[in-house]
Amino acid sequence: MKLIHQAVLINEGRSFTGSVLIERDRISKVFESEVPESILQLCSEIIDARGLYLIPGVLDDQVHFRDPGLTHKGDIYTESRAAVAGGVTSFMEMPNTSPQTVTMDALREKFDLAAQKSIANYSFYLGATNDNIKELKKVDKKNVCE
Repeated sequence: MKLIHQAVLINEGRSFTGSVLIERDRISKVFESEVPESILQLCSEIIDARGLYLIPGVLDDQVHFRDPGLTHKGDIYTESRAAVAGGVTSFMEMPNTSPQTVTMDALREKFDLAAQKSIANYSFYLGATNDNIKELKKVDKKNVCE
């Protein structure tokens, strides 16, 4: 477990000094008061965040990272790195790459690229064309942007 300790938390229209407990890369508890000693002893890392602000990350639902095919303009690694530096924790990437992401194979390749390159959470759109309705019907709506 890790603890971000005594930050100024800003969330849902409120601002308060508190701590955030992270277990298995997920927020498990927010403390608005003192953290119990029993929790402090269980933490493998305690980040002293006094005087620092902790705010929710941003989700960007329309990015153009150009991977594959146009990586001279930017790729998933460089663009996700820039996004994270600006507070974006999750992105949804558009299908206008070269080749366009209009088949399930191309979509799987993009997910594979992101698994290797992205430093943020991600998902992708499958592009619609005049003749790929069969591909669109194959989309798992739990994993792909709509």
